[in-house]
Amino acid sequence: MKRILAKGGVVATLALSVVLGASAVHAQQTIKVGWTIPAEESKYWMMKRPQEFPDIGKAYNIEWVQFQGTAPMTQALAAGALDCATQSPLALAQGTVSGGLKAYIVAQHVFEKPGSFSVYWAVKDDSPIKTIADLKGKTLSINTLGSGIYGPMAILLKQAGLDAAKDVKLVEVGFALSEEGLRSGRVDSAVMNQPFAARMEAKGGTRKLFSLSQQQPNIVHILEACRADFIDKSPDLAKLYVRDLTLGMQKALANREETLKVVNEVMKAPIPVLETYLLRDNDFARDPGAAPNFTAIQQMLDVYVETGMLPKKVDVSAWKHPTIVAPLK
Repeated sequence: MKRILAKGGVVATLALSVVLGASAVHAQQTIKVGWTIPAEESKYWMMKRPQEFPDIGKAYNIEWVQFQGTAPMTQALAAGALDCATQSPLALAQGTVSGGLKAYIVAQHVFEKPGSFSVYWAVKDDSPIKTIADLKGKTLSINTLGSGIYGPMAILLKQAGLDAAKDVKLVEVGFALSEEGLRSGRVDSAVMNQPFAARMEAKGGTRKLFSLSQQQPNIVHILEACRADFIDKSPDLAKLYVRDLTLGMQKALANREETLKVVNEVMKAPIPVLETYLLRDNDFARDPGAAPNFTAIQQMLDVYVETGMLPKKVDVSAWKHPTIVAPLK
């Protein structure tokens, strides 16, 4: 009887080990990903059309966690609560310099290039403001004080003889309310982003004053970053994820009609509104393979140092993994 009980104990122990081992493998194959709105079409495809990605749900799983911006995701990455997340170059740099975050840029979502949409400041058609220099003493909106678009804007004001900290008043207005702020007179010039710019332009009565592309032609707005320790410990899992980001971008660009539906499901924006700009010439640019533009990112980091948004120079090469970066097939 003792031998039978002992044998049973061994079997039970082995069974428990198998269960625990299986749970550990399952946990290891689940990646926690932060996301936000808008302009993450590759991730929206992965989220809403997982059947189009052979590895999702089979080789690995994704736990999607929504955030309201990149800065909170930077904090979540630094705390180890996320494995990968959408980032702006500035948020990632601040997390690196001040938060001790070590990460790799693995893909890129949207950027600006000549001919594409560029974030801009608008004024009313009848406004006496004709040049950047005319903004002295005026009120401008910005989505968030200290956001990534502040640096290029401050450079452009400086080139026109203005100090962004002294010669203009900046007020925080979310992109969705920028048009209302301008038309109501709350601000003299409002920052515009898509899809809100397309909506405002369709109504008329406003004009573009200046855009970020005047400071730098290839500004990177959002990219994908993963914690360095996650990639170092689980390189195969990271490769699966980056491979699907690459595939997601390809699907988004290849099938615009379906992408409109996918984005509608995520953003809840009417397809007729999305139709006016999404993946058209008046939208941001997207690299076909989701490849990060490290040269442009370095130029942006240098601007942030110049405008005091970063306390010291950051070398973008530290963010580039030798093998795990889009495009991956």
